[in-house]
Order: sequence, then structure tokens, then C-alpha cells
Amino acid sequence: MSTADLQDLRRVVGAVTRLKGQTVKHVTVRSDVRHFKVEFDSGLILVISAERDAQGRPRLEVDVVESMQEAPVKQQIEVRFD
Repeated sequence: MSTADLQDLRRVVGAVTRLKGQTVKHVTVRSDVRHFKVEFDSGLILVISAERDAQGRPRLEVDVVESMQEAPVKQQIEVRFD
């Protein structure tokens, strides 16, 4: 295992550790099964994708992100042209 692989694995473990004890709300899988998204009740989202890098080697991406809170209704500005 290379140093880069070990660093990637540590990053994945760190991201997934945040999900301990979370309740799954919804799962979405892309039709080609290269990407999937797991949404949790807390608003956290686990995004996993499998791609190939420029050299054709498989690469696994794992991210945990927070969903945007419900944004308040955007206020519109009225501009009159006379």
C-alpha cells in the first residue's frame, strides 16, 4: 500500500466516523452505480463515487457534507423603468 493510498484511507475513515449513530433518511444511486448519496436525518450527506484517474487507475472518493439549511424565501427587488 502506498503512502497516498494510506492517506486516502485515513481521510475516508475520518469522514465516515462522523456518521456514527446517524439515522439514514434517503439513499440515491446513479443508474451506472458509480455514484451514490446517503442522506441522514441530521442533514449530513455521504457521497461516494468510483471513477478512474487520468492513468486509468480506479479511484474512490468519499465525502461527508452538510446539507444546506432551508433557505429563507429570497426577496426580490422591484426595479421600475420609466
